[in-house]
Amino acid sequence: MQASPGAQGTDGSAFGSALVGAVDNLQQLQASSNTLAVQAVTGNLTDIHSATLASTRAQVTLELVAAVRNKGVDAFNEIMRMQA
Repeated sequence: MQASPGAQGTDGSAFGSALVGAVDNLQQLQASSNTLAVQAVTGNLTDIHSATLASTRAQVTLELVAAVRNKGVDAFNEIMRMQA
């Protein structure tokens, strides 16, 4: 029985780099949101719409990263249960 072409040579590095990219993106979105929030508080913000969008993007991305983390922990726990 042969392995499928997509399964050959898989070492998980693509998944790891996808996670790193998601966390980096989250950090950038949060930094942008924080900068705009400071501008809003100090009265230097010219467009409240951009601040609202940045805040919402950061919040949704954080929820997505947390959901992926939770699924990863669930998968790890399931693997540990199968080995026991």
